[in-house]
Amino acid sequence: MKYMLLMYSTESDPRTTPEAFKVAAKAWQAYKMELESSGVVVSHDVLSSVTNATTVRIRDDKTLTTDGPFAETHEQLGGYYLIECKDLDEAISWAAKIPTAKYGSIEVRPEWSQK
Repeated sequence: MKYMLLMYSTESDPRTTPEAFKVAAKAWQAYKMELESSGVVVSHDVLSSVTNATTVRIRDDKTLTTDGPFAETHEQLGGYYLIECKDLDEAISWAAKIPTAKYGSIEVRPEWSQK
């Protein structure tokens, strides 16, 4: 089953700056190498800042756009991993290894299946 690991943290947190990622590169590189060598990773990416986000809504057949995210929150979605695991326990074990889990949160969400 596929699971999306959604990585949330506070953009103002100094650990989420590009400079901090350089400092933490060893931990991220080790995680990436372990994930890829395990064969569970399907795809992954880092997202741009919420200041670059646009929210789209359709109301009364009109397209409305708003700069920024849909809701004001303390933590923002910063990136994701899509992995394929045998079960939720395996997906949780991979989520717990993500460096962001030490100061942010990781949402583990299974792929919706209509099977």
